[in-house]
Amino acid sequence: MFTGIIEDIGMISNLKAENSNLHITVKSHITSELKIDQSVAHNGVCLTVVDIHDDEYTVTAIKETLDKSNLGQLKLNDKVNLERAMKLGDRLDGHIVQGHVDQTGICTNIKEENGSWFFTFEYDASLNNLTIEKGSITVNGTSLTVVDSEKNSFSVAIIPYTYEHTNFNAFKKGTVVNLEFDVLGKYVTKLVTMNLAGQ
Repeated sequence: MFTGIIEDIGMISNLKAENSNLHITVKSHITSELKIDQSVAHNGVCLTVVDIHDDEYTVTAIKETLDKSNLGQLKLNDKVNLERAMKLGDRLDGHIVQGHVDQTGICTNIKEENGSWFFTFEYDASLNNLTIEKGSITVNGTSLTVVDSEKNSFSVAIIPYTYEHTNFNAFKKGTVVNLEFDVLGKYVTKLVTMNLAGQ
């Protein structure tokens, strides 16, 4: 379980394909605090640490993860948002994030306004995920509040601190991002869909 509060920006230092899996090596300031078998969210995707060496650690993404997220598009020196799993008893500063990406989205607009940035993202609405204004959304593992919500798009506002301490500063139009929709909203949507279908 995660909160969507990014701890560090890691840099991809090695990528190694093995059958349908991808071994991802990350250079990070938090490496010294990690241990084997620990869960770390990478752009919002929960992955298990399988190897640690100096200031680098390795995780493995399976085909399903690569198909449903932007991790399969990673290149050497790309930046990824990192967050370790939440500790019991910690403050929940973001919102409940599972680290299970629902689908990807595409950045369609970036607007700077009075020191903040507004990002707009589009996604495939046929998968029945939705956003609501003032609701929570996770973009590349970052817990955010929805500003504007449409059927297949939404906007978020980014303060300077978030812009500087996540990989949002590397986004441009066309950037593919990982989206995890609010877990409570997903349950409500499922219940309503089942009721409408008479189940």
